[in-house]
Amino acid sequence: MNKKRMLFASSEVYPFVKTGGLADVSHSLPRALNESYAVSVVLPLYSSIDRKQFKIKPIESFEIAMGGSLYAVEVYGTIYENVAYRFIYAPLLCDREFLYGPPECGYEDNALRFGLFSYAIAELLRREKYAIAHLNDWQCALAALLIKEDSTLETKCVYTIHNLAYQGVFPPSLLPQIGINESYFTMDALEFYNQVNFMKAGIAYADAVTTVSPTYAKEILTPEFGCGLEGFLHVHRRKLSGIINGIDPDHFSPSCDEALVEKYTNAKGKKSSKSDLLKQLGLKGSSKPLFAFIGRFTHQKGIDILVESLPKIAQMECNVVLLGEGEEGYRDALASLSEGYGNLHLSFGYDEVISHRMYAAADFLLMPSLFEPCGLNQMIAYAYGAVPIVNKVGGLADTVKKVESYDENTPFGYGVVFTSPTSRSLVAAVKKSCELYSDKKHFEAVVNHNMKCDFSWSESAKAYEGIYARLSK
Repeated sequence: MNKKRMLFASSEVYPFVKTGGLADVSHSLPRALNESYAVSVVLPLYSSIDRKQFKIKPIESFEIAMGGSLYAVEVYGTIYENVAYRFIYAPLLCDREFLYGPPECGYEDNALRFGLFSYAIAELLRREKYAIAHLNDWQCALAALLIKEDSTLETKCVYTIHNLAYQGVFPPSLLPQIGINESYFTMDALEFYNQVNFMKAGIAYADAVTTVSPTYAKEILTPEFGCGLEGFLHVHRRKLSGIINGIDPDHFSPSCDEALVEKYTNAKGKKSSKSDLLKQLGLKGSSKPLFAFIGRFTHQKGIDILVESLPKIAQMECNVVLLGEGEEGYRDALASLSEGYGNLHLSFGYDEVISHRMYAAADFLLMPSLFEPCGLNQMIAYAYGAVPIVNKVGGLADTVKKVESYDENTPFGYGVVFTSPTSRSLVAAVKKSCELYSDKKHFEAVVNHNMKCDFSWSESAKAYEGIYARLSK
């Protein structure tokens, strides 16, 4: 039977390039969908991508007219893990040190860069027939408008919001540069407080809109989490649904992870990883609970709360390790704290291998997020036997059940849950975690249960396929 073709568009895909969870999703979801659809994944061919390592070869080239200018575009391709990949190369889009800009700010011409990427996506749809185009986040959102504008395209469009806080908002003067008629500069289309909002194009013109957890789909309809788009989303709520993300069990599995000093399958097997990491980082006390934070140093991730809480947490019998990159102010504050306390250690920068070793070593994972569309870290923590400590928002509310309600006969993952984003709540949660850790038998039972939970893409992929099938009728 011939599979229907689907083009999955994303601004980053692991292992080619990654700044966050979008890259992991854009790698693992297409793999799961590839069993039912003939999936091609398209992303920019950034200068940091190793063409030789991934055997990326040229396929075709064409010109794109955008805003009165012609842009030469080259298309490259490869097959990775049985999935077809297409890479868009244009100097404007790809020849940069960072994907979106330095940690403190985005590039000033990101509207042009990712406008061009959206035009290239639409051109691929014209050249090769696809039943479905699945667009992700603001960097691809303009393609939804371009698809809808082109009466020759029969492709149905699904748009996924991974994080509503990043919408792609730019001054209206760029409209002529990206070739978008001023008639679209209205509240019903791209206008947003007298600015141009790329994400609104995805929401307005896609045939279906999804976000990455059921709770987040409800939250973004409220002023607290809607980031100014709650009213606009409410207008389009009938095509909005929330589907929880998954993780790739092949990539996140301590039983076969080559990054680890010793592979393992249960709580007791974590000891070597913990001892090795503590020694490597110059921390003492392998019998003390080890808390880890792995992620971006941004307001969303609760770094303000973490910075305020760490002096109190450091006074407890525990060790804390932090890995991430982000805003300079947070980095400096965390660095100062790690220098002041002997049981805190900061590793600044992103490193996939170190992150896996930290998950394997940690007893608990800190996730004090102010909002969290889905979160993958808590699922990865389950797989590696680290108990998540979370604020009950978004996907964290959907995937982390209170450890007080632990039942070994359920399929749920359990963690330490708090319900208000404050330093007081986080410190109390860490104290509760230390108490849980002291009950070794119960703690190991929870860890072993969590490690067996299924957070693969199997069920979520079926939900996406249901949307594709409905649109393709």
